[in-house]
Amino acid sequence: MDPVLFHNNEEGRQAFVDLASRAVLWIRDYYRNIENYPVRSQVLPGDIYKQFPDQFPSLPVTDDEVFRILQEVIMPGMTHWQHPGFYAFFPGNTSFPSIVAEMITAGMSAQCMLWESSPAAAELEQRCMEWCRDLLGLPSGWQGAIQDTASSATLTALLTAREWKSGFRISKLGFDGTIYRIYASAQAHSSVEKAVRLAGFGTDHLVHIAVDEHLAMIPAQLEAAIMRDLQAGFVPTCVISTLGTTGTGAIDPIHAISSITNQYGLWHHVDAAYAGSALMLEEYAHLRAGLEGADSYVFNPHKWMFVQFDCSAYYVRDPELLVRTMSINPSYLITSQGDQVNDYRDWGIPLGRRFRALKLWMTLQLLGTDAIKSKLRHHISLAEKIEALVMHDVRLELSYQRSLNIVSFRIKTQLDPDGKLTKKLSQEINNSGKAYMTHAVIEGRSLIRWVPGQTYTEEVHIENTWRLIQSLLEKIIPE
Repeated sequence: MDPVLFHNNEEGRQAFVDLASRAVLWIRDYYRNIENYPVRSQVLPGDIYKQFPDQFPSLPVTDDEVFRILQEVIMPGMTHWQHPGFYAFFPGNTSFPSIVAEMITAGMSAQCMLWESSPAAAELEQRCMEWCRDLLGLPSGWQGAIQDTASSATLTALLTAREWKSGFRISKLGFDGTIYRIYASAQAHSSVEKAVRLAGFGTDHLVHIAVDEHLAMIPAQLEAAIMRDLQAGFVPTCVISTLGTTGTGAIDPIHAISSITNQYGLWHHVDAAYAGSALMLEEYAHLRAGLEGADSYVFNPHKWMFVQFDCSAYYVRDPELLVRTMSINPSYLITSQGDQVNDYRDWGIPLGRRFRALKLWMTLQLLGTDAIKSKLRHHISLAEKIEALVMHDVRLELSYQRSLNIVSFRIKTQLDPDGKLTKKLSQEINNSGKAYMTHAVIEGRSLIRWVPGQTYTEEVHIENTWRLIQSLLEKIIPE
């Protein structure tokens, strides 16, 4: 006998309501009790895996059993990204409107590859991308599509740059021995190297450009590298600049880089995955300088705009180049509306597409841009407080200048010349379960990244974390 949840009848729909209601209450209680969980999971490798049987059950289990396993087996192995003490990696914040939108999206379970397959999804995506473009003050002519992550957007940008530079020969004939060169700083995201590899350029042809004392790309070094490659018979193809590096939030000089790429005929892709949301703040409008000269741009609403993962906004100056690179037209995908609408399957790598625009729209609708801006400013103010605390502690020092809400610090060099104490401090913070930060080594220097960016992080959480750090320092630093 089929389980009742397999049937779209009155009994099956009621069973769904009961199950969904239980799930909603579970989510409510999760957020109610989230600060009682250790921020970073404390399990060891294999601890979760071995609690699941070798074979999946052939018959359904009860709701009670499912929620028991969720609470007793799965939850101990979760790192809680929405915990107000989560300061690691990058913000991965969400909001209640976005969670609800994700539930509705799952309920409809639409395949949004073409306008015809879901007209509302395509047209809402187009409108949302225009709204976000205008909200951030991006060039008015840019058009975009929602990707899953910035990694996919970067790969898409490199593929488009490859075809544009080769006259669309490579997609048809393959590489012919011509060496195409890609440029980025050593502080660029790891996805750049991965994209260079996947696009066929070869990682040996990813040229790392030197950075200044703030870890921003040096334009003169970029131009020198391009000129050397031209003299060597290579084909300079694309520069990837970063607006907010992962390590320290460094911001490359976009305007100067755009001038160089336009002069020498290179594609300019701007990776603003993390910091791009800050462009909506009037006080950071200067970060837009030079974007009008770029060819593509990506930022992640799922990082710092309270939209549920995954949702990455990718823009291009000339969408025709993107579509020409990505479009494949078998007969079963050709529709009568093709020349009147955006078929977003042609704006990225996958054919299948989720209705991601719904959660972006619902978040903007139910929160409003004023509240979103206010929350971003709040996170930056928390970082300013952290910066001041570090600067006034005789045992600590800033590793690099604060950028937006990223503070990097370490135990002072004279107390910790090899960085081992700084690494130990980060381990002890994370092992405490009360906070989670990322340890990194940049330019040979050990540091800790403290990034207040979660939706529900308040000043009291910063104060509690600071007290934790103080107590750990007393134990770690020798008398």
